[in-house]
Amino acid sequence: MTAFDPTIPPTASTEVEFISLTHLNPSTELEPIPARGIDLDYFRRYVAALEEGGYDYTLLPYGSSSADSFVTAAAVGTLTERIRPIVALRPNTTFPTVGAQKLATLDQLTEGRAVVHLISGGSDAEQARQGDFLPKDRRYARTSEYIDILRRAWTEPAPFGHAGEFYRFEGFGPGFAPYDSPIPISIGGQSDEAFAVGGAKADIFSFWGEPLADLRGEIDRVHAIARAAGRTTLPRIWVTFRPIVARTDELAWAKAHDYVAKIAATFEKSAYRAQVHRTGTPQNKGSQRALAFAEASELYDRALWTRTAAVTNAAGASTALVGSPETVAAAILDYVDQGASLVSIRGYDTLADAVDYGRHILPLVRQELAHRKATGQRGPLQAEHVGNYGSEYREYATAGPR
Repeated sequence: MTAFDPTIPPTASTEVEFISLTHLNPSTELEPIPARGIDLDYFRRYVAALEEGGYDYTLLPYGSSSADSFVTAAAVGTLTERIRPIVALRPNTTFPTVGAQKLATLDQLTEGRAVVHLISGGSDAEQARQGDFLPKDRRYARTSEYIDILRRAWTEPAPFGHAGEFYRFEGFGPGFAPYDSPIPISIGGQSDEAFAVGGAKADIFSFWGEPLADLRGEIDRVHAIARAAGRTTLPRIWVTFRPIVARTDELAWAKAHDYVAKIAATFEKSAYRAQVHRTGTPQNKGSQRALAFAEASELYDRALWTRTAAVTNAAGASTALVGSPETVAAAILDYVDQGASLVSIRGYDTLADAVDYGRHILPLVRQELAHRKATGQRGPLQAEHVGNYGSEYREYATAGPR
């Protein structure tokens, strides 16, 4: 067993915020329900659960066959008083001055709660569905130009023009202003281009859950690029997990193996949404990276399980944290120690998991962070669970339910 070190790493944050993803209907990877639309009652209950559970943000996803993220974000803003809606936006779908106007409108309506997550596009096939045939290696260059126009549209006091590689206009503005301050811009991705743009220009850089040491290297890379660009405020780090939680670690591992069998069956039948990574090697670097981790090992660190990524061909954020509430909370804090200050947790049993996380995970993490802030040291949550690296947990992970 590793000796417990009460020292808080210099990269750790005492201010951590939680993100979920808003689901529009009860269809899940565990139990797909044929539907393309919005179940309004379910949507309202889901958003209410996030507000009651103490989440800080919710991501409104975007796809060529999904609901419009601006409209759903506005609905979230109307249905909540505190949750910050994150609009997933592809630069190919909305001209930047129009995007700036729409985001500022959302920010005004929600009194400063809007956030945007720019998706440059990881699949040529998905981009082509909406008429975007720009090569993948140029899509981040377009995103970089998009960011510059967004920020200028929100702050320029006089009309201006722009003539760039991807966008051209004359005499725009002054644009419609955000509620109070510029809207935070998030970037994600694992390509060199993603790091270059995100490090130099993003307020937030997003990662999927991966082994601690590997994530630490990626965070260092983003921050080095930011410093080289002359930035004094470094991008915040957002990391995403799909926790599988039960009362004890052993029960959680039994649940995890049951879940992964159902998820595998769903994906084999392509029964859950349009799976762009069903077969073959995914085009995007993030999925390739997730699959490489899954091939090397099923279990990393305290509780990171990769089999869920393996059976879905890493179609989106799919790595799990498995264990009791205490184990999963301690695992989240391990990532906080590496520099994450935005933690996205969304489950496979979507609404039930959102409720459970709000009741059992968020309070434990916040209790530990409050202890750190008050004392300058780690609390008992980390000390009691440092032994979860031991062999008995690996036995649960690899052997399945007993």
